[in-house]
Amino acid sequence: MIDLNTTATLAIAAAAVGLLFALYQRNFVLAQDEGTERMRQIAAAIQRGAQAFLSREYRAVTILVIIVTIALVVLSQVPGSGMSILTAVAFVFGALASGLSGYIGMYIAVRANVRTAQAASQSLNQGLRVAFASGTVMSTMVVSLALLGISLLFVVFVNQLGDAAQAASALAGFGFGGTSIAIFARVGGGIYTKAADVGADLVGKTEAGIPEDDPRNPATIADNVGDNVGDVAGMGSDLFESYASSIIAAISLATTVGAFAGDGLLAAQIFPLLVAAAGLIISIIASFLVKTDEGADQERLLGSIRTGIYSASAMIGVVVVLLGLGLPFGDMNGGIIIATLSGLIGGVLIGYFTEYFTADTYGPTKALSASAEGGAGIVVIRGLALGMMSTLAPVIVVVVVTLLATSQAGLYGVAVAAVGMLSTLGITLATDAYGPVADNAGGIAEMSDLPEEVRDRTDALDSLGNTTAATGKGFAIGSAAMTALALTAAFITALTAGGSSALGAASDPASLLLNPQFVTGLFIGGLLPYVFSALTMVAVGDAAQQIVEEVRRQFREIKGIMEGEQEPDYERCVAISTDSAIKQMLLPGIVAVGVPVGMALLAVIGRGNVIGEFVAPISLVGVLLGSLVSAFMLAVMMANAGGAWDNAKKNIEAGNYGGKGSDAHKAAVVGDTVGDPFKDTSGPSLNILLKLLAIVSLVIAPLIGSAFPPI
Repeated sequence: MIDLNTTATLAIAAAAVGLLFALYQRNFVLAQDEGTERMRQIAAAIQRGAQAFLSREYRAVTILVIIVTIALVVLSQVPGSGMSILTAVAFVFGALASGLSGYIGMYIAVRANVRTAQAASQSLNQGLRVAFASGTVMSTMVVSLALLGISLLFVVFVNQLGDAAQAASALAGFGFGGTSIAIFARVGGGIYTKAADVGADLVGKTEAGIPEDDPRNPATIADNVGDNVGDVAGMGSDLFESYASSIIAAISLATTVGAFAGDGLLAAQIFPLLVAAAGLIISIIASFLVKTDEGADQERLLGSIRTGIYSASAMIGVVVVLLGLGLPFGDMNGGIIIATLSGLIGGVLIGYFTEYFTADTYGPTKALSASAEGGAGIVVIRGLALGMMSTLAPVIVVVVVTLLATSQAGLYGVAVAAVGMLSTLGITLATDAYGPVADNAGGIAEMSDLPEEVRDRTDALDSLGNTTAATGKGFAIGSAAMTALALTAAFITALTAGGSSALGAASDPASLLLNPQFVTGLFIGGLLPYVFSALTMVAVGDAAQQIVEEVRRQFREIKGIMEGEQEPDYERCVAISTDSAIKQMLLPGIVAVGVPVGMALLAVIGRGNVIGEFVAPISLVGVLLGSLVSAFMLAVMMANAGGAWDNAKKNIEAGNYGGKGSDAHKAAVVGDTVGDPFKDTSGPSLNILLKLLAIVSLVIAPLIGSAFPPI
């Protein structure tokens, strides 16, 4: 029989293999040719901008991490708080692991871009290999560091505390640490990238009539930097947290739902670790299947990515069946297999439906391209409608997965469904992190005046990257919803553990719908994503306005820019985007952390007095569920509308409906400008919001539960 220590050893060994593979891929990428002197100069400017932003961001986040760590330590010392100082330890490790994975991912991405552009001068397949290899560095670092941290900490905590339930509670701090980095990486990176992108497009394309990534545009370098800080560092931190929290939620529910005992309890605890370890190894193997032929069209390029993802999904499906049959779950073996496989299949389906609504090879985006002939207003209206309709399929998928998982394995089934959905993250994240590298490669090729055949290849890789990025966002949103649902279930069970009266009579389903505290919590939770999105959208608008004014100033005051005789001041636009993002990322992050903490404190303070008539622990449950429903659908709508607007614009730029410079193209650029903060700032940031609300609640659950003695 496998015990906890043996399982941890296997998981740690798998994580070590992942780290070695990331090192191998890193060495492969850095060994490639950097191209001409001009290409190296452009790449160096992108590297400096990315480094400057990340250094500023991490300095700001470090201060907040220190403050939260101190708060967790102080709370653990309060008599009767129910919290362990090990929660603070886990929080620090989670923050370090998330920050490190994001940093390494961006480090390699801003060095792979120029090498991808040069590799594309040899062949399309070579360009794909280099770009995708850089994506695997990020993906395997994220998965390996998360798996390593959880495995080590859980074993140490169990041995230290002597109780798996308390160890799982303290382990929630690891997910909280990862989320704390993710919220600022996603929001800050999203503000940066879209401020630069929108500013560059509005003045460069619309006003000056120059192409995208034209070296005469002062915001071009900032735009290329933004691709990396938003879609590499930000996305990596986002999915690091989803991946880690899904495993933590499964372990926590295994110890608290009361459905397992003896060997079955141990099996339920180690199952998510074994699935994650197998998924990491399988993703590494499947990554070697991603390759293509010269002259491949978009469908064949997309097919190469699908081959890797679908192969990994099939292999991990077999492993799930073998583990489910081999571990002693009692009469729940079949149910746990079905629950996990439902999440795995659900993730694939969400990715497919996202691709359907955003890729220009399918009807919805083709129709959006055609609508551009009617003007910018029609494009915006049709894009919003497309985004709204695109919520149908993902919601149905999540509903079916949730019902199937809970019917087979209860609340634990929801958690292992999330683990199953994220089990192939080692390759699915690689397809997303690949996108910004290919995008940057196209920009470098354009700015370096490389031969047309090279730019054709980088354009093909960039177009593929747009599709994989959109699909990746859909997968990230779906997995975030399942993870948040699992964390919410873990929070509820943690509150009721030990007979605590925290939920009181409201824990009775018959009285829940009529409980005013719960209903008002639903309204507050439903409101939060809209307020959060408004804050991030306004931040992008304010920062983009500064970029627009700066680009206009340079066009007006620096003579010779438009003739190519004078180089723009790229650094100024980089500095504006950096300063704006750092300043404006704080308020959304504080809101996300402050709401659950504030409501929990009011619930504890209000026990037995008038405050308790308005706020109680059940109010926080309502906030979590309300925000989950609201944020999930709003995020899907924003991400898919934005992706469709972007690809509709590129479809026109390919020569359809008048091509570049036509009225239809100008209308599509306006739609894309609206969609940019949708798909790259507000939409993805909502993933972090709903997970952060849930993980913070789970972390402070012992404090809430201890304030309400057993009934």
